[in-house]
Amino acid sequence: MSNQTSYDVVVVGAGNAALCAAISACEEGAKVLVLEKGPEYKRGGNSFFTDGAIRVAYHHLNDIRKVVPELSDEDAAAIVMPDYHEEDYYEDIMRVTKGESQPELAKQLVDRSFETLVWMKGHGVKFELNYENQSYEKDGKRQFWGGLPVKTENKGIGLMKQLFKRAQELGVEIWYEAAAVELVKKEEKISGVVVQQGENEMTVETTGVILACGSLEADKKLRSKHLGEEWEAAIVRGTEYNTGDGISMATAIGAEKFGEYSGCHSIGTDFNAPKVGDFNKPGDIYKKHSYPLSIMLNKEGNRFVDEGADFRNYTYAKYGREILKQPDHVAYQIYDSEVRPLLRKEYDLEEATCYKGETLVELVDQLSVDKQQFLKTIEEYNQAVQAGEYNPTEKDGKKTAGLNPEKTNWALKIEKGPFYAYPVTCGITFSFGGLHVNPSGEVLKKGSEPLSGLFAAGEMVGGIFYHNYPGGSGLMSGAVYGKLAGSTAARYVLGHKQDTKITN
Repeated sequence: MSNQTSYDVVVVGAGNAALCAAISACEEGAKVLVLEKGPEYKRGGNSFFTDGAIRVAYHHLNDIRKVVPELSDEDAAAIVMPDYHEEDYYEDIMRVTKGESQPELAKQLVDRSFETLVWMKGHGVKFELNYENQSYEKDGKRQFWGGLPVKTENKGIGLMKQLFKRAQELGVEIWYEAAAVELVKKEEKISGVVVQQGENEMTVETTGVILACGSLEADKKLRSKHLGEEWEAAIVRGTEYNTGDGISMATAIGAEKFGEYSGCHSIGTDFNAPKVGDFNKPGDIYKKHSYPLSIMLNKEGNRFVDEGADFRNYTYAKYGREILKQPDHVAYQIYDSEVRPLLRKEYDLEEATCYKGETLVELVDQLSVDKQQFLKTIEEYNQAVQAGEYNPTEKDGKKTAGLNPEKTNWALKIEKGPFYAYPVTCGITFSFGGLHVNPSGEVLKKGSEPLSGLFAAGEMVGGIFYHNYPGGSGLMSGAVYGKLAGSTAARYVLGHKQDTKITN
C-alpha cells in the first residue's frame, strides 16, 4: 500500500472485468487504484480458474484471424467455421434465459463483443482456436461448431497474467489483502471508499468507484438465503473471496439489486474437487463435461435429466443444480469402452475420480448406490435405445423411447466393457443476481437513475443471465462491461474535475 490516498478511479476486485475496467480507465487518462481482497498469490478472481473459452460474434473466419493472427493461410484453408453473427449470439442468450435477459444489456454484450476482443488483443491478451473442445476432424478438415471457436492462451491463467502485466505497464496501482468495506457519499455522489488492510483502516478519496468483485457464491449463508438451503453443500469452483461485499456496499448507499438471485451458474464437477478453488491447480480441471455422451444416475439408481438435450455449451450451467438436488448431492456419469475414447481431456487427468469394472456388476459393486436399481435402470435404458446414426459432433436425434426422462440425442447402448463411472457433484461458479446497471456500466438507484460515481462490471451486472447461459459468455460479459465501465467512470471523474476547476 502506498502513501497516496486519492485516486481518480478505484476498482474493487482484480479479475478479468476489474482489470479490463482499470486498463480502460487508464486509456482515458485516469489515475487508477485496484483493490484485491486476497493476497497476491490468490489474485485474479474467478477468471483465474476459467478454461478461457470466450464467446464472440463474428462474421467470417477472417474476423477470427484478426485476433488469432498466427493462423496460417494453409491452416485456415483446412478449417470449416460457420459464421456466428450478432443475431445468433443474441438469440442464444434469449433462448437459454427463456427470454428473460434484459434486451438492452444482452444487446450491448453481443454488439460490443468482437471489438472488445480486438481491444484485449491490443493490450497483449493472446487468443487461440478452441480446437480441443469445439472442433472435430471430418473429410480432412477441422470442423468447428457451437459458436465458441476462440479461447485465451493458457486458459484463465494466461489471461490474468497478461492483464496484470498490462495494467502495471500503464501505471495502475494494485493493493493486495485490501478489502473495500464501505462506500462513502457526499452530496449524493461517491466521494471515497473505506479500505481494510489487516488491522489498518483508511478512506481512499475518489469520485469514481467501479465494483467488479464478483457475486455472492462463496458465502454459504448468502447461498442458502438466495438459492436454497441445499446450496450450502455446493463446491465453490473459483475464488473464496466472492462473498457479496460489492452488492452489500452498493445497496447500503441506495443501489438497486437486480437479476435472478435465485439462479446461478453451476456445473457438474468431480465429487472430490476442492471445496473452494485451489490456486495451485487452476484451469478448470475438475469439471466433467462429456455428460451428453453418458447417462447420469443418482445413488438411488435413477436418471434425472435428459443428458442429450443439447450441446454441453447450452446445458452445463444448469445441470449442476440438478445434481445438487439428488440424494447426498451426487450423481454418476456412466460410459462404456466404446464412448470412453471420445471423452474430454479432463477425464484423463490424475485428479479425475474414476471407477472401472470389466462388467457392469463389477462396476456397480464399487459404488455406494442401490445396486439392483442401478443395474435395472441401465438395462431399461439399453432396451429403449432406438436405431439411428450416432454422431457426437451434431445433435443426431439418436434417442430413446419409453423412458422418463428420454435421452434425445447421442443415445448409445452401454454394453461394451470395460465400464466407467465418474462421480460428480455441484460446483457453483457465480450467482446471476447482481446490481441494476445500465448499458454504460453506471449503477442505478430505484427509479433507474444513476448513482453518481458508482459503476459495475462482470458478475456484478444483474439482469443478463437467467436460468442458464451460453458457454463462454461470462468472460465476454466481464470484458465488455469492464471496458465500458472503465471508460464511463474515467470520463465522469475527469469531467467532474473539470467542473470543479471551473467552479473554483
